[in-house]
Amino acid sequence: MQTPIVTAATPPARFTDDALWAAVKAEAQRQEAQLELIASENHTSREVMAAMGTVLTNKYAEGYPGKRYYGGCEHVDVVEDIARDRAKQLFKAAHANVQAHSGTQANIGALMALAKPHDRVLAMSLDHGGHLSHGHPKNFSGVFYEFASYGVEQHDERLDMNRVREKALEFKPAVIMAGASAYSRMIDFAAFGAIAKEVGAKLLVDQAHIAGLVAGGCHASPVPHADVVTMTTHKTLRGPRGGMIVCNDENIAKSINSAIFPGGQGGPFMHVIAAKAIALREALAPEFSVYARQVVKNAAALAETLAARGLRIVSGGTDNHLMLVDVTPMKLTGKDAENLLHAVDLTCNKNLIPYDQNPPTKASGVRLGTAAITTRGLRENHMRTLGNWIADVLSQPANASVAERVKKEVAELARAFPIYT
Repeated sequence: MQTPIVTAATPPARFTDDALWAAVKAEAQRQEAQLELIASENHTSREVMAAMGTVLTNKYAEGYPGKRYYGGCEHVDVVEDIARDRAKQLFKAAHANVQAHSGTQANIGALMALAKPHDRVLAMSLDHGGHLSHGHPKNFSGVFYEFASYGVEQHDERLDMNRVREKALEFKPAVIMAGASAYSRMIDFAAFGAIAKEVGAKLLVDQAHIAGLVAGGCHASPVPHADVVTMTTHKTLRGPRGGMIVCNDENIAKSINSAIFPGGQGGPFMHVIAAKAIALREALAPEFSVYARQVVKNAAALAETLAARGLRIVSGGTDNHLMLVDVTPMKLTGKDAENLLHAVDLTCNKNLIPYDQNPPTKASGVRLGTAAITTRGLRENHMRTLGNWIADVLSQPANASVAERVKKEVAELARAFPIYT
């Protein structure tokens, strides 16, 4: 008797990869049990997640709608056009590329479109809040382009646009990059645009962290001032893990499309593009603006509570969804603080603060964000509770009874505001 061929259509009696699904279940339980304060993370809707588990994952679609290198793309063309149209509508841009697999790959495409190898690029210092793809020497950006950096002022830990202008006039870059992964203040995109025009540079804005705040009207949009705007879709925009690019210049748009494919990637992830389209539809709804405003309110309330308890907030506060917290007043490193908070189910990440004396592996601060906990439904009163928990744990790191109490109270709050269950 021949062994029957198992096909994709053969329904399994049950999921059989026990070890893999046990890990997935454990991660779902972790997310429900812990309060997510990592500023780069969020919780997607069920519909966004569902799109990533569709048959679209089976389709190879190199190229762009109407100009594919494979047949059978008539339906995925519709999906990508929906995503592009929604991105253009949401960010008020003439062109959109939704194929970038990540924010870094969006930056690869943008830099390839705007600059030649070894051209000069001016970007925010990684030590002051910039991103790896803004010139880290081991990242593609630092390998293929000559980077110089601007940073925050030591006295107030904020950007001084006059100093940025001086640096641009001195360095004469081909591209200026604006945007950050750990800067809590409003970014003056109009000033960046004026500086770029003055020095003859292109302006590339990486709005990865604030894309949802821009979409929700809580942060000024860079689109009117920048030549190109890149972003991730999984932070404040609350979509799947991925990247996008928008711009207004048709010639730049063509260069970006070529830089993404075939320049930096092959076939797009059509299941993820479908999920991006759903997230963009959600962000176009009035309810998303309510969410974005609450994210900012929650961040301000959390920062104020922490400051009142003796923790120093870098730059004195926050205008967006995140804050850098200097934990040296508690005689801790950022690594210590991250571990102490993780032990009570408050998840965050260690982070350098400007002019840090510690190496990145230890750091002097932690980065906290409110996008994910706002998605769960938490409000300002919960932020005050949360801030006091954080201060209790960090001010008494050796006190096991404090940690035990806080962990129990965190669990109660997490159960009261489930993500999916």
